[in-house]
Amino acid sequence: MPDEEIRCGKCRKPIPEELCAAVISGRIMGDTCTDCYYWCEECGVYTLRMYRDNFTGTETGSEGHKFTKEEGDRRVDLIHRCEEPGDERCSCEAHRAYFGEWLD
Repeated sequence: MPDEEIRCGKCRKPIPEELCAAVISGRIMGDTCTDCYYWCEECGVYTLRMYRDNFTGTETGSEGHKFTKEEGDRRVDLIHRCEEPGDERCSCEAHRAYFGEWLD
């Protein structure tokens, strides 16, 4: 993943890497998709940082999607149900619930 500073989607303050609450990777149409959820103590919101590797040599990323504590907790809890959330080829119940029909 690119080495970039993560900023809160609400207040735009930097979020330390250690406040990453959950990470999940999956294969969607052959691309590796990784979603990282960061918790902002100050705002009380989660910020989503998405990475996409389509194997053309350049990984893309976007951030700024913010979620309430309730929605973020729901997503983080779902991710934590998987024993290996970083395994892009995992097709456990949690991966299928998270990525839905998009999962390869």
